[in-house]
Amino acid sequence: MTETARLLLLSNSALHGSGYLDHAEGEICDFLAGVRQVLFVPYALREHDVYFSKVAGRLMSMGFDVSSVHHAPDSQAAVESAEAIFIGGGNTFRLLKALYGQNLLQPIRRRVEEGWLRYMGVSAGANVACPTIRTTNDMPIVEPPSLRALGLVSFQINPHYADPDLNSPLMSETRDERLLQYLEENETPVVALREGAMLRVERGRVTLKGIAGARIFRRSESPRELSPGSQLRL
Repeated sequence: MTETARLLLLSNSALHGSGYLDHAEGEICDFLAGVRQVLFVPYALREHDVYFSKVAGRLMSMGFDVSSVHHAPDSQAAVESAEAIFIGGGNTFRLLKALYGQNLLQPIRRRVEEGWLRYMGVSAGANVACPTIRTTNDMPIVEPPSLRALGLVSFQINPHYADPDLNSPLMSETRDERLLQYLEENETPVVALREGAMLRVERGRVTLKGIAGARIFRRSESPRELSPGSQLRL
């Protein structure tokens, strides 16, 4: 993670009882202040045009022009000229496979790290900002060439984190157990984001934003709670 990289990584795109990106509108507008055009990446879902229409309408209501990488005659050139990129949620494996197939990982990584491209990712889009996608919740419906992703941050993210319900009669394997199993084989710490939580990366600092907390999972340590407004020190 460089001092010039700027990222906004959201656990989810909607909360129960509210519309698409409603809970994050203020943070998005602040993060994208000064940006005119946002390049959308719809590859995590199958119906690219439908997805783009939904996102474009919502971001336009916030005052931004939106184009989609799947409409561009040259997707790499579109990334090279973009001011900001928004990678939407869906299936992380499908998304990463498409990013490899379009040879977009390197140009996105370089332009974000150099500070020319602001990066916003939701759910799967947050997952691919990490070193790998090993902490996604998604099924591997396709097989990307590698699980290695953009590596824009030095930690893993687990979006849509759900606390164990110890009173549930149907309780089986919990998210905590899965993340602890990940740490048995991997050393990279995990930031588990509850619904409504997001991470803002600016000037080399990572701050928890939104209306919900997060849990930090590290090997050989008990999970640690983090409240909105706190800075991550990983």
